[in-house]
Amino acid sequence: MVVDADALNALDAKTLRAPAPRILTPHPGEMARLVNGSIAEVQADRIGCARSFAQEHHVYVVLKGNRTVIASPDGRAWINPTGSPAMATGGTGDVLTGMISGLVAQFTDQLEPALLAAVYLHGRAGELGAERRGEKGFIATDLFQFLPEAMREVADLSHSV
Repeated sequence: MVVDADALNALDAKTLRAPAPRILTPHPGEMARLVNGSIAEVQADRIGCARSFAQEHHVYVVLKGNRTVIASPDGRAWINPTGSPAMATGGTGDVLTGMISGLVAQFTDQLEPALLAAVYLHGRAGELGAERRGEKGFIATDLFQFLPEAMREVADLSHSV
């Protein structure tokens, strides 16, 4: 289950503790509500905040923002190197949720690589779009135009390794 936006506000302990993997995708404001803290506290220790919540609740956390943090229930954390300020617009998180859902559903036995790939590709599509369209006029649906190119780049890298 991938939980985003207002669905994060509906979570309870029973939902979080279900046997199937749970992936939460909060932005800093939503994360602050989840931990009963402030946005400033979340931003001051993004990795620690995401990691401790993931461990405590046995979920994956994708803390969106500049250098998105992905934390796993076992305490490991990754920092995504891709993304652009152009992506700070309504709907880009929805696109990320769809990408995570789609890749995790296709690769159920490889949840973490699928999750990391979705976050990386989402950010890379945003970078490509910002380079070509600029940061100001970029909208969420623009990501779809640049996603195939981002995927080709990753495929090309895997062939050269």
